[in-house]
Amino acid sequence: MKTARRASNVEVPSFLRQLVKETEKMVTFFFKGGPKETGCGEEDNLDEEDSMQSPYLDRPNLEKHVSEGGSQLGVNYAVASMQGWRAQMEDAHTCMPQLREELTDWAYYAVFDGHAGNGVAQYCSRNLLDYILATGGVKATEAPEQVKEGIREGFLDIDRHMHKLARQDNWDHSGSTAAAVIMSPRYIYFINCGDSRTLLCHDGKVVFYTEDHKPFNPREKERIQNAGGSVTLQRVNGSLAVSRALGDFDFKEVEWRPQTEQLVSPEPEVYELERKPEDEFLILACDGVWDAIGNEELCAFVRSRLQVCDDLREICTQVIDLCLYKGSLDNMSIIIVCFPGAPQLSQEALQQEAALEQLIDMKVEEIIQRSKDEDPDLLYVIKILAAEEMPGLPPGGGITSKRDCIIASYQKHIIAVKSQEAMDIEGSEED
Repeated sequence: MKTARRASNVEVPSFLRQLVKETEKMVTFFFKGGPKETGCGEEDNLDEEDSMQSPYLDRPNLEKHVSEGGSQLGVNYAVASMQGWRAQMEDAHTCMPQLREELTDWAYYAVFDGHAGNGVAQYCSRNLLDYILATGGVKATEAPEQVKEGIREGFLDIDRHMHKLARQDNWDHSGSTAAAVIMSPRYIYFINCGDSRTLLCHDGKVVFYTEDHKPFNPREKERIQNAGGSVTLQRVNGSLAVSRALGDFDFKEVEWRPQTEQLVSPEPEVYELERKPEDEFLILACDGVWDAIGNEELCAFVRSRLQVCDDLREICTQVIDLCLYKGSLDNMSIIIVCFPGAPQLSQEALQQEAALEQLIDMKVEEIIQRSKDEDPDLLYVIKILAAEEMPGLPPGGGITSKRDCIIASYQKHIIAVKSQEAMDIEGSEED
């Protein structure tokens, strides 16, 4: 089942747009050897900003693509993705709650965060699992070390094949991170290549999360330098912000070096964790989410939402909106996988949520009433609310996560004030 949802309109502050554009120009000037040469007939003072296509939109694309599903084993999932401020949508994902043939009680979920295009992310979302299964390492008999080696070989195989296709068919120069899990009845295999991330919430706490592969990490930096590269501005050769990825073949051209010793490695890190009844949920997300919210915060927020909302798609949507309001400028994708031990709807939590929304409504009305001579704008109202102590706000989300509630209250009370003003004017004219 797929639907598309829209959030309220949000505009980036003009100073932030200008800061992003100026930063892009400076980085391009530094790494591209200065500004582009002007052609014949072009003015010397050609605006560099107009000559470069910005990676950001003037307004975010707020359309969300959401879906949900589950298996007969009591595991449910939902996924949501949004283009956001980025000029292109480069994320992709795969959700397979039941694998085929002898692996029907196994599952596979993955998020792919593309960069410099979406070709690699899309190809991997369609084909990576097949490459992993083709190694023969993933079997119903399940030997964990064999499974992990099969996953690793599957990554190297698909990257090797894509490299050939890229040379033959003139692919784009894109790359993609990958955060995935393969679940058996006994184990969860966490797979990470790049800076997308997966975490497991167990009995109310984050008990495991994958480590981001960044160029400045000592082990990653050593490999990059051994391959003849450098880490400048915390990027590979001053350009790429991740040290492991699928694709990115411009960084994998030293033919005498193995795949895993190139400037950018396609080798994933794979960990297995034994499943337990206290496991509550998994979160897989791209860095557009993690740049705006931390592990513990997101775990607490999702856990609190599960107690007041039985629509997992809606919770995914709320996470994306929260990260957008917190300032994420990237594409955003998130998968939440809930186990039987996940929090359930709570009557007490529902009552607390209703009381919180009543309190917000009352405070919004008070702010508007205090400002009768000059109607306050929405940002002013949110700023006042953020400065107040307000009990019962969602953990990890705070007042930002109740923005839609604030907007609804604001619109209701502003309309009421305008209607009253119109009635007062009409009454005075009659007198």
